[in-house]
Formats: sequence, structure tokens, C-alpha cells
Amino acid sequence: MYKFDAGKVKNDVVKWIRDWFEVNGKGCKAVIGISGGKDSSVVAALCVEALGKENVFGVLMPNGEQFDIDVSLKLVEHLGIEHVVINIKDAYEGMVGQLVKNFDSFEGQAKVNLPPRLRMAALYAVSQTVNGRVANTCNLSEDWVGYSTRYGDMAGDFSPLSHLTVQEVKAVGRECGLPSMFVDKVPIDGLCGYTDEDNLGFTYAVLDRYIREGICEDEETKAKIDRKHEMNLFKLQPMPAFEYEPEE
Repeated sequence: MYKFDAGKVKNDVVKWIRDWFEVNGKGCKAVIGISGGKDSSVVAALCVEALGKENVFGVLMPNGEQFDIDVSLKLVEHLGIEHVVINIKDAYEGMVGQLVKNFDSFEGQAKVNLPPRLRMAALYAVSQTVNGRVANTCNLSEDWVGYSTRYGDMAGDFSPLSHLTVQEVKAVGRECGLPSMFVDKVPIDGLCGYTDEDNLGFTYAVLDRYIREGICEDEETKAKIDRKHEMNLFKLQPMPAFEYEPEE
């Protein structure tokens, strides 16, 4: 039976963040896109413990009106970290307008992935302004099945959670002392009102068990997870590059 020691892992991640900044960003702030969901909340809490709240900077990035932005505001207040609100609505609408003008249609996944990529551009602009390093907030479960945006939320300078499943992230969050409203908030796509699990077609509990124990009792779900994983492996690998060796 697979066991997870959340307390030990939390301490190990805190040390890892501290060590990483010592080498790659001494004196810099951890810059985190705050969505109000479990991943950004846990990353923010870990960075506060590792670096001190004065060295953590939150960036809230609604696309127009965000119905649950109050959760993000409560998180930065709870952690006592400096924050800024950068609304990407004008940039998003301007980009969509240009694309619609030049193509017959601009819909589907290309449109869905645009806000995460604009948010990452905003995060890096803020990071360079405040002398920061951008935190990646992806977890293993979402990366495993490609439920993340390349050059959007998959980007970043350091990644505390990308080898932890959703259940493990939640356990670490509780070890950080985060209230349930941040750890257990049901993730919603912010577009159609569907939960992440609705969009995936299976629960994170089922996915996490399959990742850690290789067990998935429903063959149809197992096949769906395998298919998503295989289709999205390219996202997790370094960009292929032609290797050239000059002739002597």
C-alpha cells in the first residue's frame, strides 16, 4: 500500500525552495499567479515558509470579472503577502479581435489557451519589475493527462508541486496550515462553469491512484487516462533540438 508522509514532504519542499533560491535567485522574490485554487495557494504557503512573506509576491489576473476572486484576495490576506491585480481583459479582447480579423474563426482550444498564456506574460513582466522568480504551480496529476497549457501555466522558473498528485498537494496544504477553503476548493475552468473533473471525465482520486499504484478498476477510464497521457507526453519533454556537430 502506497503511503505519503505529508509532513516530511512539506519540509523537504520548503528546503528545496530555499536551496533553489540560494543558488538561482538570492535576494529575489517568489512571484506567484494567485488563482484561489489549491495549487497556487499551496505554492504560496510553501514559499512564505521557505523565504518569508516579505519575499513572496502574489499576482491576481482576472479576465474581466472573476466570480471567485474574493478567495484569491483572502489567500493573500491570510498569508500576509504583497500583491497586485493585473486584469488581462483588454489584452485578451485585443488579441482575440486581431485573430478574428485575420482568420475565419478563432474558437476551441486555441481560444481556451490564450488567457493562460497572457497570464504568464503578465507574470514575467511583474517578476522582472520586482526582481523575482516565477513559480510554476502545476501538479503531477494535471500534467500527466495534459490538463495544462504549454507556455501558459506550465511555464515558470521553479516548480514545487510538479511531482506531487492532487491528493498529495492537498495533504501538503493541510500541513502548511491552510484553511479548507483554499485546499479543498473545487477547481472550475472559469469558462463554461464545468469542474476540472467534468472536463477530464474522471476524478482526481481515480487518476492519482492509477499514477501511484497502477490501479484503475474501470477499463474505459484506464484507457482514457492512458490515451491522454500518451497524447500529451510531448508537453513534458524538453523541446527537441537539431544537434549539429561541425566537421573538423
